[in-house]
Amino acid sequence: MTQQRILLHTPDLRSEANMHTLVEHSTTYTMRDCEFSIYETHQVAKDIKLQFNNLAFTAMLRGKKVMKLDNKSAYFEYLPGESVLVAPGETMVIDFPESDAQPSQCIALSLSPEFVAQTLQYLNLREAKIEEQSSWKIDQEDFYLFNSTALASATNNIMRIAMEDNLQKDIMADFALKELLVRLMQTQARKLVENNQERKQSTSRLAFVIEYIKNNLHQKLSIDNIAKLAYVSKSNFFKLFKQELGISPNEYILQERIARAKNLLRYNNSIKEVAYQTGFADTNYFTKTFKHFEGITPKNYQNAYLMVS
Repeated sequence: MTQQRILLHTPDLRSEANMHTLVEHSTTYTMRDCEFSIYETHQVAKDIKLQFNNLAFTAMLRGKKVMKLDNKSAYFEYLPGESVLVAPGETMVIDFPESDAQPSQCIALSLSPEFVAQTLQYLNLREAKIEEQSSWKIDQEDFYLFNSTALASATNNIMRIAMEDNLQKDIMADFALKELLVRLMQTQARKLVENNQERKQSTSRLAFVIEYIKNNLHQKLSIDNIAKLAYVSKSNFFKLFKQELGISPNEYILQERIARAKNLLRYNNSIKEVAYQTGFADTNYFTKTFKHFEGITPKNYQNAYLMVS
C-alpha cells in the first residue's frame, strides 16, 4: 500500500508575545479521559526532553522535528502527516533544526490508562475479531505511523472537541476517543500486513490474501475467489478486512492498483499499458479512477513527475 501522509487541521500559531517559552510552548485542554496539548516551537533548539505519564498519541501539524524515543530508535525526522505513539514514561529527545524560519506545531493526546483498558476490553468481548489468534490491542513498539485518511479524520475530530467550549465535551470526547483508538489499531494493522518480513512470518489469512492481491493486480480479482482462498465466507471476509484495516477489500484493491500505476507511470509507460498492467480493462475508467484518488489525470501525473526527475 502507498504510504500516506494525510495532513491534519492546523490551528493558528500563537503570537510570540503571548508565549511563556519559544521552545515547546504548550496549550492544554483537560477532559475526563484525556489531556490534549498543542506544542509550538519558534526557535532553533536541540536535545529537548519531553515525556508523558500515560500512553500518548502525538501528531505533527507543521514544521519539522528530529527526534528519538529513549533507546527504541535512532533519530528520525518527524514531519506533518505523521504520528508517533509514545509509551508511558518514555522520554522523547527532540531537535528543532528549522524553527527559526518555520515554527513547528504538534499535538499530544495523553490517554487515561483506565479508559484505554476498558475500551480494549469492550472491543474484545463485544466485537471479537474474525481471526481467532487476533485481538484488539495497541502495539506500543509500532510507534511511527503515516496518517491514513481515517486516522487523520479521527484526530481532527478530537482536536475540534478539545478546543471548543461545550458543556457536553466529555460525552463527545468519549465517542471520539474510542474511534481514534480503533483507527490507530487499524493503521497499525495495515502497516503490519504491508511489511514483507512480518508477512512472511505470519500465518494469518489476511496476510495471505494481501500477498495474493499484490501479486495479481494485473488480473481481474474476484472477491468470492479471494474469500475462498482465505477459507472464510464472503460476508466474514468483508468483516475481516473492515475490522483489521478499516476499509473494504474493493477499496484496498483500488488503492493498490493506483499505487502500482503511479510507480509504472514514473518509468514513462504508456497510459494504455499502465491500465492493462494494473487490472483496468478500460483506459477511460482507469483515468477516471486515478483522478479520483490523485486529483489529476495519469498523463498529467506522469508529465509532472518526469519534469522534476
